[in-house]
Amino acid sequence: MSAGRFISIEGGEGVGKSTSVAYIEEYLQASGVELISTREPGGTKLAEDLRSLLLNHHAERVDPFTELLMMFAARRQHITEVIQPALAAGKWVLCDRFTDASYAYQGYGRNLPLAFIDSLAQWVHGETNPDMTLLLDVDIEIGMQRARQRNSLDRIESENMAFFEAVRQGYLTRAKAEPKRFQIIDAGQDIAAVQTQIRQALLTLKADDG
Repeated sequence: MSAGRFISIEGGEGVGKSTSVAYIEEYLQASGVELISTREPGGTKLAEDLRSLLLNHHAERVDPFTELLMMFAARRQHITEVIQPALAAGKWVLCDRFTDASYAYQGYGRNLPLAFIDSLAQWVHGETNPDMTLLLDVDIEIGMQRARQRNSLDRIESENMAFFEAVRQGYLTRAKAEPKRFQIIDAGQDIAAVQTQIRQALLTLKADDG
C-alpha cells in the first residue's frame, strides 16, 4: 500500500481557497488518487461545533489565547478522527487550512508567542504535518474586496486591514522558512493561471510519490 499524502491549502481572506479546493479535488480524483477533503477548524461534528463558536460574533470579547486553544482543540479532534486514519490507510488528505493558519492568524495577527504555538503544535499533532502547503497569496485590498462580495463577514473576517496585512506577512514568513514544503500561488491572476500553478505544484508531489 502506498503512503498517504497530506496537502494543506492556506491563505488569507478572499484568495479563492474554495475554488482551488474544488479544482484540486477534481484533478487528483481524475488522476486516480483516493482523496479525503476536509477543513479547519472543522472536519468532525465536534470540531465543526467549535468552528461555529470560533467564527460567530459574540457579545463578549474572545480572548486571543482562548481562540488559539479552541483552534487546537478542534485540530486535535480532527487529526485523531480523520487525518491520521486516512493517511494510515494510504489515502491523500486535502485540508483547507491547518496549523500554519494558527501561526498566521493567532501568532502574527494576534501577536501571540510563536514559541507557545510551537509547543501546542508539538503536543497536538507531533510529526503529522503537511507534505505540501499551497499558499494562495494576494494583495489584502483585493482579497478583502472579494470577501465582502460573498456572504456577510464572520467574526475573524471582520478584523481591520492591519490585522490581515500581519496575517499575510506571517504566511509569507512561514513560506520563506520552509521553501521545500510551501508552494506560493499568485492568487491575483485569473482562475486558469491559478489552476496552472496549482497543477504544476501537484505534479511535483505526484512525481515524488513515484
